[in-house]
Formats: sequence, C-alpha cells, structure tokens
Amino acid sequence: MKDVYDLKSVKLPYLSGGLLKFFVSLVEGPLGGLLTPSLFESAGVNWLRKQNFDDAPTNYPIHYTGRMQTEAASVPEREWPTQPSEGKGFRFASIHEYAEAYRSGKTTPEEVAKKVLEAIEASNTSNPPLRAVIAVDREEVMRMARESTQRFKDGKPLGLFDGVPVAVKDELDMTPYPTTVGTSFLGKSPAREDATVVARLRAAGALLIGKANMHEIGINVTGLNPHHGTVRNPYNVGHFTGGSSSGSAAAVAAGLCPVAIGADGGGSIRIPASFCGVVGLKATYGRVSEFGAAPLDWSIAHVGPLAGSATDAALTYALIAGPDLKDPTSLLQPDPTLTGWNSDLKGLKIGVYWPWFRHAEAEVVSTCMALLKQFEALSCEVREIVIPNLEANRVAHTVTITSEMAQAMNATYQHHHREHGLDVRLNLALARRFTATDYVTAQRIRTRMIQHFKDAFQSVDVILTPTTGLPAPAIPADALPDGNSDLTTTVEIMRFVTAANLTGLPAISFPAGYTAHDLPIGMQAIGKPWDEATLLRLALAAEHLVERKAPQVLYSVL
Repeated sequence: MKDVYDLKSVKLPYLSGGLLKFFVSLVEGPLGGLLTPSLFESAGVNWLRKQNFDDAPTNYPIHYTGRMQTEAASVPEREWPTQPSEGKGFRFASIHEYAEAYRSGKTTPEEVAKKVLEAIEASNTSNPPLRAVIAVDREEVMRMARESTQRFKDGKPLGLFDGVPVAVKDELDMTPYPTTVGTSFLGKSPAREDATVVARLRAAGALLIGKANMHEIGINVTGLNPHHGTVRNPYNVGHFTGGSSSGSAAAVAAGLCPVAIGADGGGSIRIPASFCGVVGLKATYGRVSEFGAAPLDWSIAHVGPLAGSATDAALTYALIAGPDLKDPTSLLQPDPTLTGWNSDLKGLKIGVYWPWFRHAEAEVVSTCMALLKQFEALSCEVREIVIPNLEANRVAHTVTITSEMAQAMNATYQHHHREHGLDVRLNLALARRFTATDYVTAQRIRTRMIQHFKDAFQSVDVILTPTTGLPAPAIPADALPDGNSDLTTTVEIMRFVTAANLTGLPAISFPAGYTAHDLPIGMQAIGKPWDEATLLRLALAAEHLVERKAPQVLYSVL
C-alpha cells in the first residue's frame, strides 16, 4: 500500500448561529461523550486509533546538524539581496524602495508613519472594515519614526530596514502592547519584553506599526474573529484572508507595510499568503527563534515573514533567522545563509506526487500546473515521487496541534472557555477528548512522515503542490458576527500544508496566478532541512513568470 494515495476529503456538519451555540453547549457538557464518537469517525480519528505504527515517537522535528550553536547569529548582510524584485505586472512597494526613498530625501520615516496611521484608521473605518491591524500606539509609532528620521538626517541609518513599516501578529510579544492571541481575555497588561524576532527588527530600525489581527489562538484558518473583527481580503472584501496570520497577510496585501510577521502551526503563514496574493515563508523547525511567541503548539510552531515579494521575504528571513540563546531549540541549526540567491533554476529537480498535486479545485490545479510547466521551460526537471501515509499525517497533525492548544489553554479553560468564539470552543472541547495514546500515536506517525520525505528528497531538491485546495472562500453571511464551524472546508484549505509542520521541513507559498474572479492562487514548495534559500529562489523565479494583479483595497503610504 506504500504507493497508494490515501488522503481523504471529509464531511462534517456546517454549523452557525443558534444551532452552533446549541451544538457547542452539548459538546462541552455531559452529553459530549455521546456526540464525540460520530464526529471522530467522520474526522478520521477512529480510523487512526485502529492503525499500528511501530516507529519510535518524534516529539520535536529537529533536523540535527551535529553541533550546537553557542551565540546568536543571522544571515550575513553581504548575502542579502541588493535589488528589489523585478516581476511582471503589479508590484507592492518594497523594502529597497522605502530605503531608497529615505536616502534620496523623497520622503522621511516620519511622513510615512503619518500615512500609515491614516491608512490603518481608514481601513478600520471602511465598510466593511479591513481589521488587519487591531492595536496601534500612535505616540510610540511616531516616536520611532522621528528617531529614524533623525538618523537619516545625521547620515547614520541603522541599515536597510530603518524606517520600514512592519506589522507583527498578535501572537508575539512586542512592547508596549499586550499580547491577546486573538482572544478577549488574554493580554490585559503590556508585554515586558520583545519577542526575539521583534527585537531583531527593532534593533534594525524597523517602524513597528502595531499588532496584526489573527484567528483566535490560531486554531482555525479563515481569519474570522468575533472579538477583534473578521479580517477582510484586500483582493475581495467579501472573502476570507485565511489564517491564522490573517491580519499580517491583509496588512501586506493592502499596502500598509511591505512585510509583516506571522506564525505557522498548520499553514498559518502559507494559507493567508496564498489567499492574499503575497509570499509567506515557514522556515525549518528551529530556524527562527520562538522566544516571546505564545506557546500554543510548541512542537509544530514556526515564526516567519509574509511579504509582497520574494526579495522582501528573503530580506526579512535574513534578519530574523538564526540561533538565539533564549530559544534552545534554535541552537541546533547550521549557520543561516542565502548563498546562491538568484532566479536561475537550471538543473533544479522538482518532485511532484501527482495524486496529491491534483487533489484540489480544478482552477487551482490548472493554474499551478501552468506554472510548473514554466519552471520546466527554465530547465528544471520534474520527477514523479510518492509520499505515503498522507491521511495518517492529516489526522496526526490534527491530534498534535489541537492537543497542544488545549493544554496551552488549560489554565484558563475553567473560567474563560465561554469567552472564546464558538468555533474555538468547539475545537477545544473536541481536543480535550483526545487521549494520551492518540497523542503518542501522532508522534509515531511524525517519525514515519519524516522518513517518507527523506526518501523523496533522495531524488529531488524541492516538492511542489498547490498551497491550498481552493481559493479564498466567500464569507458566509450567517457566519457573522459570532462565527461558524465548517470543518469540511477547513480540511480542503489545509490539505497541502500540514506535512511541513509535522515534519519540521521548510515550506513557502508564492503567487501562482488568479482565478477568473481575480482571487489569488498560491503554489507551495517544500524543501530539505535548512534549505530556505532554494525555496526563496523558486519564489523569485515565479515572480518573473506570473503577472501579478493589484488588490481591490490598496493604500499608498510611500
């Protein structure tokens, strides 16, 4: 059965409004034990419990390199891209363009900050509101902007990022803001210390414009948040952004900033990047420090950039990647590098598992197939591969991420669980019915999946799939304002992304094209451990092939 494609679509009930409230109360209550077996049957959990995986469990997907780092480091600046991307069609304002505008005197960080604040205010008072950025300390933003402007006047900018606007997902600590993690009850006091990623951006002079919205505790992938508002897709405000880094993707796609920081436990960077037509990178597990990120799903969590271009994603990766003494997991990596950064893909071996690649809506498959053929025309070699046990991977990831999130929220569950959104309450209630045996089985499957990908990478350099099984779904009217539960669609959205989280392998989403209704379609590339540079090269090459389109909602702040 090793060459049989077994990944399934699932059918679970769609719930919203009063019916969802009633169902959630049942699942949370004494009758939940009677309802759970049928839900677990539909979701594949009962099937998983009948399987036998004799692999030893892997609790953290660390791709050990044989030595321990002893000091903090990042990609040397001599390896950073020196020019902005030169793609086809529409282009977002880039980090290099901000830097050039400041150095030429065309504008100042202070003027840009004023425009950013005006744009955020306009976006949040529009009808419907964008809700990409949910917390802004205007005085703090202007203070940073004035200091950056003065550095340019003195001829002493801190570097390429000085004065460049950056939004940060509300899952990471950033002073002087609280960290709500998308909830209504967490984050009642300001963070005491920046997350390491934020500290690196601040030290480089980045203009930290505020906290980006997210799907509550990152437990779903639409961006619907009943507490802070549902994030709208700048390409069509009637559609979801994807999540859980929903605000980060929307902020970039709406032009509020050239780059934003997100987090990815189950596609939460790559899914919104795909839906919003930007680039999103989840590096190898342990490559980017998790210090200061909310500990929601520690064995599959990644922090990374969402950017308007491959170059800006590479630049941000170069700054934030590398060992950090505050995160022991990050000390097991080789030196981060962008050596070989260019768009020349000659000789690159691309792996495709065709049944998996084609398991998506027709328009998604045809768009990604067209780009794949263009990669072949650049002298890439496409090779057919097989990745067994993808259904086991899907269920194992579900068990892992929701079990870890349920444990992470355990301290607040008794007193605050009714303050979560309805979909979060349902997911947490179901997760609390997983067993220790379920979790250990999932970690055995993790070991198996790591080996399957190692086997595939014996003959290829990267593995390509669509990023999602469908484009950004429309926001159902009955889902607002309290939310909905549509696990059938959630599985379709997440089909291609979870394997990279469970295995810890690096993965990127980049624009592949658009639907007939101008909704973005993303392509995903999964790479070998620590080989983020090849993924970023592939995204750069795609920018020379795919004609980008402008979003419907776009603010000019440069």
